[in-house]
Amino acid sequence: MTTSTPKRPPARPWRLSLSDPRVAGLFWQILVVAIAVAVVAWLWSNAVHNLSVRRISTGFAFLGREAGMPIADSWIDYTPKNTYLRAFIVGVVNTLRVAVIGIVLATVIGTLVGIARLSSNWLLARLAAVYVEVLRDLPLLLQLLFWYVLMQGLPAARQAWKPVDGVYLSNRGLVLPSVPLHEANGWTLVALVVGVIVFIIVRRRLIAQQMLDGKARPAWPYALGLIIALPALVSWLLGASWSVMLPELRGFNFVGGLTLAPEYFALLIALVTYTSAFIAEIVRSGIQAVPRGQSDAAKALGLKRSFVLQHIVLPQALRVIIPPMTSQYLNLTKNSSLAVAVGYQDIVSIANTTLNQTGQAIESIALIMMVFLTISLGISLFMNWYNARIALVER
Repeated sequence: MTTSTPKRPPARPWRLSLSDPRVAGLFWQILVVAIAVAVVAWLWSNAVHNLSVRRISTGFAFLGREAGMPIADSWIDYTPKNTYLRAFIVGVVNTLRVAVIGIVLATVIGTLVGIARLSSNWLLARLAAVYVEVLRDLPLLLQLLFWYVLMQGLPAARQAWKPVDGVYLSNRGLVLPSVPLHEANGWTLVALVVGVIVFIIVRRRLIAQQMLDGKARPAWPYALGLIIALPALVSWLLGASWSVMLPELRGFNFVGGLTLAPEYFALLIALVTYTSAFIAEIVRSGIQAVPRGQSDAAKALGLKRSFVLQHIVLPQALRVIIPPMTSQYLNLTKNSSLAVAVGYQDIVSIANTTLNQTGQAIESIALIMMVFLTISLGISLFMNWYNARIALVER
């Protein structure tokens, strides 16, 4: 028995009339695009005309001129004699310092607070709820100013608080012990990162083989060789020095160690606490989205609560947590621009100083937009990749 495939109806010919829906749709799309291009062209020509009238040159040639601006807090070498380009690079590094460290700390604190909100301990659950509700309902700028004023009210360096040996807290900021990062130390850290990545790959292969034949294979020998032995061998071959530099008070300031300036410390605390409150609610809702029968069945098997949370509940909750978590990471990165309110010199602060010195307003704003767009797109691409990786695969 043969089946005949239905014939497709012949395509209707195009009529150059707005009564044809296809022609009307194409016409309106072209019109909207043309209007948008015309508006952008008019704004650009108007800006160029006004700049020429005021004798302000356009372009990015100013980046090669001497900046002449001091930058107090910098992780890379910089002097006022360097160029504006170098100053912008310092601003990008300072912005990344806040964004990357803030995202890590906010994720850890937010996850712990979100889990605490579901705790059977009444006091712990209520404290977590107060933490979330108070920090979410106060404006971020107000919290930032509060932490900055609090840092300024700390004692001077000579009367600095010393919670543990080698750690000082004063109005000069937080001073911590540090390890000098020479080239040999850097290669050792690279070896450690490579060892961790290779161990993760090897561990996944061991688990896959165990799922096939049911035979458990220990992973600790690989961890010992890749995570401990490999970095130690690289460190010994290159002669890396891991002596800890303790800060020491000399005169009215500290020498040695790692100093977190009060502006940076206040900004970091405000961003982390504010964002972690939102992340805590995301984690809580994600855990509650997992069917209760999953955890009940695991408890019936006698599994520990921590094991159930780590290996059963959280892996399923991640599929609900990751998309809104991405938005919070982006918000933290963009909110770091509030650093200008407390005098921390991030990309926005340095661009504003450059604008006032050179008059290159359009170029300075464009550089700010480009930096934040690049960072935000990088975060979005990584989180979307991870979200697709953990997504359920339909069979």
